Amino acid sequence: MINLETRGGFYITQIKQLQERIFERLLLENGIEISGGQGRILFVLWKTDHLTISEISKKTSLAKNTVSVVINGMVKKGIVERNTNPDNRRQAIVSLTEYAKSLQSNYEMVSQKMNVLFYQGFSAEEQQQFEQYLARILKTLTENLHMD
Repeated sequence: MINLETRGGFYITQIKQLQERIFERLLLENGIEISGGQGRILFVLWKTDHLTISEISKKTSLAKNTVSVVINGMVKKGIVERNTNPDNRRQAIVSLTEYAKSLQSNYEMVSQKMNVLFYQGFSAEEQQQFEQYLARILKTLTENLHMD
C-alpha cells in the first residue's frame, strides 16, 4: 500500500533551495560571485573545456535556452568566452577564461565545505544508502521522462 502522505519530493525541493542559498553565500564569502547555474556550467567546463551549448546542456541537465542565457551573463562577467566553431559556423564554442580557471581551487574548497555540511551527522553507511536511494529515484524519473 502506498502512503499518499509522502513528502520526499517536497523535502528534495526544499533541500535544493536551501543548499543553493548556502552554497552561494559560501562562494561569496570566498570572493566568488557566481550563481548556481553558472557554477554548474563552470564545473562541467573545468572537466572539459571548449564545449558547445548543446554539450553543456546535456552535461548539466539544463535546457539549451537556459544555458544560452547563463552563458551570456558569464561572457559579460569575463568568466567564459564564446567563439564560433571553425568546423561549424552555426555553432558556438564556450571556453574558460583565465579568470574562470583561477576560481577553480577556491570553488572546489567551498564545494567540499558544502559536502561536509550536507552530510553532517550521517555515518558513511547512511550516506551511501541515501545516495543509492536518490540514484534509484533519478533513474526512475529519467526513464519516465524518455518514455514519451
